[in-house]
Amino acid sequence: MLQVVAQPIMQTVYQRPECLTDHHTHYCPGCTHGIAHRLLAEAIDELGIRTQTVLVAPVGCSVFVYDYFNVDACVAAHGRAPAMATGLKRVLPDRMVITYQGDGDLVSIGAGEILHAAARGEHITTIFVNNAVYGMTGGQMAPTTLVGQKTTSSAQGRSVSSTGYPIRMSELLSSLDGTAYIVRRSLHDPASIRKAKKAILTALKVQQAGLGFGMVELLSTCPTNWGIAPDKALEWLETNMLPYYPVGDYKVVPEVAAL
Repeated sequence: MLQVVAQPIMQTVYQRPECLTDHHTHYCPGCTHGIAHRLLAEAIDELGIRTQTVLVAPVGCSVFVYDYFNVDACVAAHGRAPAMATGLKRVLPDRMVITYQGDGDLVSIGAGEILHAAARGEHITTIFVNNAVYGMTGGQMAPTTLVGQKTTSSAQGRSVSSTGYPIRMSELLSSLDGTAYIVRRSLHDPASIRKAKKAILTALKVQQAGLGFGMVELLSTCPTNWGIAPDKALEWLETNMLPYYPVGDYKVVPEVAAL
């Protein structure tokens, strides 16, 4: 006699966030931009703000971010994402406005823009991806390149005497009265990634509550321009970047605790 065995019902526990399109990304193997994208997309979905969100793309490796997110998006001139985001938020105050920027776009040509947006306390959220190098243009030295780090424009390693010290943007912006939430996280291992996700969620809630400017800095890898394998790039980040760019909360106003 044929016996029918009931099969357990399969449940989906992991899938593409609604906020991400199925467009193939152009990022190099091992680049952690993909992880950052997913974390931001998951946070937007969990807060139910996809149709309210406007994403401002930078000039840099993530310039095509508008292809990868299923939200309204626009591209600013190099370094001007905070200025464009300021205009959008002031004209459309009910929208969630997010800039997604790399270290060249934010810390170099866009340093003045991010500094003054933060000083004004603009109600926008910035996701700042720091991989200590110019990624899109060939691996040149960035404002965040570490002392002694070799790049295509610092073949002998970054020299303090000729180019100064790397800029710690989270520490700098946290000193401004207009900022409400400034934190640094890393993407080099699962525990750190979970903490990064929580920080992004909090930063978006800060904007919802109108508490002021918020930024989440994410330490990221660039295996191609660092000239090492993806797994070694994660180790390099942990060994070299974390000591100079410690993860932590640099500015959290008291009101954040109630979110």
